[in-house]
Amino acid sequence: MDALDFSAIKPDLLEAVRTVAGLVKEAGGRALMVGGAVRDLLLGAKSVKDVDIEVFGIDPERLQKILGEKFAFDPCGVSFGVLKLHHFDIDVSLPRRESKRGIGHKGFLIDSDPNLSVPEAASRRDFTVNAMYYDPLAGVFEDPYGGRADLASHTLRHVSPKFVEDPLRVLRGMQFIARFDLHPAPETIELCRTITMEDLPPERLFEEWAKLLTKGNQIARGLDFLRATGWVRYFPELQRLIGCKQDPKWHPEGDVWNHTCLCLDAFARRRTGDADEDLIVGLAVLCHDFGKPATTALDPRSGHIRSLGHDEAGVAPTLSFLRRLTNEERILREVPPLVQCHMQPFSLWRAHAGDAAIRRLAMKVVRIDRLLRVARADDEGRPPEKAGGTSCGEDLKWLGAAAERLRIAASAPKPILMGRDLIALGYKPSPQFGVWLDACFEAQLDGAFSDHDGALAWFKEKIQPRAL
Repeated sequence: MDALDFSAIKPDLLEAVRTVAGLVKEAGGRALMVGGAVRDLLLGAKSVKDVDIEVFGIDPERLQKILGEKFAFDPCGVSFGVLKLHHFDIDVSLPRRESKRGIGHKGFLIDSDPNLSVPEAASRRDFTVNAMYYDPLAGVFEDPYGGRADLASHTLRHVSPKFVEDPLRVLRGMQFIARFDLHPAPETIELCRTITMEDLPPERLFEEWAKLLTKGNQIARGLDFLRATGWVRYFPELQRLIGCKQDPKWHPEGDVWNHTCLCLDAFARRRTGDADEDLIVGLAVLCHDFGKPATTALDPRSGHIRSLGHDEAGVAPTLSFLRRLTNEERILREVPPLVQCHMQPFSLWRAHAGDAAIRRLAMKVVRIDRLLRVARADDEGRPPEKAGGTSCGEDLKWLGAAAERLRIAASAPKPILMGRDLIALGYKPSPQFGVWLDACFEAQLDGAFSDHDGALAWFKEKIQPRAL
């Protein structure tokens, strides 16, 4: 017996896994854990929250009847041979034969076959580290393609020639490399170079990018895989960073591609664990220098390479990149301002800017703390002797302290005076309300008042005389 340590799985989930395996065994079949749970347990993960089980030797109708005695399940996946158990993150599936019949992610003919052997079933999986099976009752591994050896040697290797049938697997390789400290096998890189992106839908692409940014520990390594396979060509905003020169005085790390990779690794070291916030900030770090290829030039007077206005110029390519991945309004609205303003912490610090400028910056970027994270990653995306730029991080400390003092670190300023306040003063709602409230908010941003009483007093002094 070669037992896995199940301590990372919650007791109720583990009990459900063993119950499924026991029911299947009593019926003459075999239920094996497979894929990510097995991989993560071997890697010593602290928590494994979902488990995939593959059942051999039992036909679909009988499997549903057996499991239905103990579990409720989602029938939506039955036609694909997958049962999603209610109350537990467990997917129970049958071995499948998949054959490509058309272009794209929908061009598959799927046929469940409970009589497939483990090696045959494993051959349709993507990478060897995801093609390991484990019997939770007998404590026995089934590893027909050497996934354990590849995991031990930190190798990402495709399972079989069937790998090419799903082009998304190239991006899965990108995020696996970043998450699990893997190095791609040369033959896998070469195979990926023969695969085209076909018509993969944006939501599937975005899911892999999100995992790269919110879970990857060595994001640069994942991006290098994208470059080595030639798939960077499908993301031209990224491809243009390759070979885009920077002044070696401030960027001895090399071109903008190298800088971006270092910035992303710096970002990964400081992730907060809030997946939504990490995604917004991670995307901004990824895109923050998209404006440099269009603005980089040699200054003939100083002899230095400069990229004047690259922050502003970065907005359009950022939107272009994001729109090919998602139509989520929040991302399209909140990431570009972080790119546009990523130089502002230094600029405002150098100019000794006042509170009004900081409040207006918060209005643009929604959250100052996000901008500080982007700027810090930008600073740290250089060799240690250059990190911090000319400010040595003083700009970030200054802006962070000011944002905390003004209570706008985690949210943009909100108007103090509202329409209901004007109604309480005896005014009837009208289009003029908008004009008055906008003027009040501008005064609030300028620091004319900071509380409700002050807002009312300002309105009565500045607006009311003209309103009567």
